[in-house]
Amino acid sequence: MRIVTIALALAGTAALAEGERVTVITPYLAQPGTQFYLDGFQAEAEARGWEVNVVDTAGDVAAVVSRLEDAATQGVDAVVINVDPAQVEAGLLQVQAAGIPVVGMDAGASPLLATNVTSNGYAMAAETAAYLVNRLGGEGRVVMFTFDPFPPVQARGVIADAVFANTPGIEVVDRITPDVQDGGIADSRARMEAVLAANPDPGSINGVWAAWDQPALGALQAIEAAGRAGEGIVVTGIDANPQAREAIAAGGPFEASVAQDFQGIGKAAADAVGRLLAGETIREPVTFVPTTLVTQANAAG
Repeated sequence: MRIVTIALALAGTAALAEGERVTVITPYLAQPGTQFYLDGFQAEAEARGWEVNVVDTAGDVAAVVSRLEDAATQGVDAVVINVDPAQVEAGLLQVQAAGIPVVGMDAGASPLLATNVTSNGYAMAAETAAYLVNRLGGEGRVVMFTFDPFPPVQARGVIADAVFANTPGIEVVDRITPDVQDGGIADSRARMEAVLAANPDPGSINGVWAAWDQPALGALQAIEAAGRAGEGIVVTGIDANPQAREAIAAGGPFEASVAQDFQGIGKAAADAVGRLLAGETIREPVTFVPTTLVTQANAAG
């Protein structure tokens, strides 16, 4: 029996026998996007007859190293991770030494991964940052929510920084990294409440750019609770999860997000694993899955 271990990265292909096991390891299962990735992966794995073991380290990135070491010791057939490869390199090296291929699922590029399956974070960030700049007419005071510890999200912040820096009329008032252990909404709301309290005048805050939807939703809650939803503050996110789509469809401050095909990423990761187990070599270090801008016009779709 062959074994596949996934450290919240994905794996899969059609040529595997029934009963093969896949272990998924992630510190980010509390994030809706991660749950959707996993849904897509598990659906594909079930169709292939794999057994999937999901290991959630509940925000503890260091614990992923130990779980990778477990996978190497167990002699699994493949590993999938959804975490910065640079942060778990010690574990990845042990998996590599055991001859086990690793696929990233929105993990970040690394020579220790056969491929990383993800959305084009650069394009998503550019699209939402440009949307915000255009809505503000090229002028306004903006709050950013980023998360540098996770490479795919960190890259989005870098691109948004560049868009805003190249727009002379845009001033970044604050660049916030929220606590994400509960998903990020609660701390983002608290941090946005503090920004609003420090900038109480109408028009003193014009926009919020968030690198994913949870901070955007937290910021929206803070804006509404402060009675400032009518000021024209424009909020954007990335992911277009169901809660974000509902908020966008309502026509309030949260105006735009980018829909990632989470289940498509999961399925593509499973396909990558399957190809590797079938003996193929994947030449592309990154595999991109298409995205779609979501506004009130298509949020309900």
